[in-house]
Amino acid sequence: MLAEARATIGMSGRPNEITKEYAARHGDEFLRANWCDMAITYWARHSGNASAVLPGGDRAYTPWHAGDFQKVGRWHSGTAANVNQAKPGDIVFFDWGATDRVSAIDHVGVVEKVLGGGRVQTVEANTSDAVCRRVRSSGVIAGYGRPDYGGSSTSQEDPVIGLKEGDKGEAVVAAQRLVLYAGGTLPRYGVDGEWGDEMSAGLLQVRKSMGSDVKDAREMTGTAYAQLMRAVARAEAAGAGGGPAVDVGAEVRRYLEGLHVRLDVT
Repeated sequence: MLAEARATIGMSGRPNEITKEYAARHGDEFLRANWCDMAITYWARHSGNASAVLPGGDRAYTPWHAGDFQKVGRWHSGTAANVNQAKPGDIVFFDWGATDRVSAIDHVGVVEKVLGGGRVQTVEANTSDAVCRRVRSSGVIAGYGRPDYGGSSTSQEDPVIGLKEGDKGEAVVAAQRLVLYAGGTLPRYGVDGEWGDEMSAGLLQVRKSMGSDVKDAREMTGTAYAQLMRAVARAEAAGAGGGPAVDVGAEVRRYLEGLHVRLDVT
C-alpha cells in the first residue's frame, strides 16, 4: 500500500491516472472531482489490498469510507493518544473543522510514519491538487481506519525498502533474490548479501523493464520497490522460464509469504 502511494508522489492536476481509472468504473463525473479517496482506492487496488482497505468497496466520498471502517469494527477516533498508536498503512481521515464527526470528514490519506506528540506523516492526494507528503496533528484528525492487512496484504514494512548501495545483510539477500526472479541479472557475484554496482545495475534492468526512465538504481526507493514487485508478480504469473529465476523462486515465495505479501500483476 505504502509503496504504491509513494510511487505516485508528485502526480498533479486532473484528470490524472487515478481519476481516469476511477471514472472508467464509476462515470465521467469523477474525472475532475476531488480525488483524495480515489487515490486510496487506486493504491489499495494496485497493491492487492482492496479487501482490507476498502471494506465497503471503491470509495470517493470520505465519510462513507470512514463509516465502512466503523461498520467492521476497525475505526479509531482521532484523540492524541489514539493517533500515537497509529501504524504505517492506517487510513487517516481529516476534519478541518475539528469536530471529529464522521459526517464532517473532509479529506483522507495513508499514514507513512508516526511522529509522536499526536502527529503523523502521511501520503495524501488532492492536497494542493497533487500527491504529497504531509505532517498532520490530532487536532484535525477525525480518526483512522486500520485495514486488516493480515488477511490479504502487501507488507507495510518490507525491510528491502530503503536499502541502498553499500548496505549488507539478509535484507540485501532478499532484495537480490527479488531482482533475479524479476528478470534482472547479477552475473558476477550473484546473491552475496552486498549491494554493490552489480546489484544497482540489476535493479536498474528491472525498473527499465517496467517502463522507468531512471538513469541509476542505487537505492530501493518506494517507486523502485513498487516497480520491482510488479515485475516479480509478472514473472510469477508467467512462470519462471529457467535459469536463476527458477533457483530463487522458492526463496522468494517464502519471503513474501512471511511478510503476508500477495502478488498482484496490475
